[in-house]
Amino acid sequence: MNQQIGLRTPADQEDKEHVIWQSLMTAIVEHQLPPGSKLPEEALAEVFGVSRTGIRKVLTRLATVQMITMTPRRGAFVANPSVEESKAIFTTRKMIECANLPLVLEHLQPPHLAGLEKIIAQEEEAHQNHDGAAAIRHSAAFHIQLQAISANAVVTDIITTLAQRSSLVIAAWGAPWQRGCRCDDHDQLITLLRKKDLSGLSDAMAHHFDHIVSSLRFERSGETLPDFARLFGAPGEH
Repeated sequence: MNQQIGLRTPADQEDKEHVIWQSLMTAIVEHQLPPGSKLPEEALAEVFGVSRTGIRKVLTRLATVQMITMTPRRGAFVANPSVEESKAIFTTRKMIECANLPLVLEHLQPPHLAGLEKIIAQEEEAHQNHDGAAAIRHSAAFHIQLQAISANAVVTDIITTLAQRSSLVIAAWGAPWQRGCRCDDHDQLITLLRKKDLSGLSDAMAHHFDHIVSSLRFERSGETLPDFARLFGAPGEH
């Protein structure tokens, strides 16, 4: 009935807000919106064809998972993690992901390995093509899918959030072409998973995160105002 007379139902509104949330999250994680980017409610409302109230709800959700910061009178910005926060994110990932490896090995089956190898192949192809967005996406997917093997949904959710925040760290502090993780590190992890070598796997995972942190350049990049129309399309297309 509501659709027939042109009114949006609550479910429609939730779907629209989810699409906007996913679009912004993807743009942040894939470095299309770099750390420090201003996110003006008016500009975003125009490009997505929604009210500022709807945009504010989406920005608030992103702030709760620490992907953006919201400050009274200044507005919303893509989060720009400090040196201390950046190191803490990877320290926490190392701690959780290494600690969950015994459960991963307990549940590991050949289809899991095949799925991880497919992700590595996609990641390597992205690097060869200098497709930064795809490289970031596949790098995060490798770690999330690896931890998901354990069947511990809580850990998987935590790693998903930390992987998203890690992308901010790499955007803020990484070298010009540092996209995600090192493919050869992931290859080594697969080899040790296949052997079910817990000790070697734990050491390799720990070194993997140490490599990432050691490669970061802790120098600030400037704030920018992106072209939202180019990123997200004209009003009404989402």
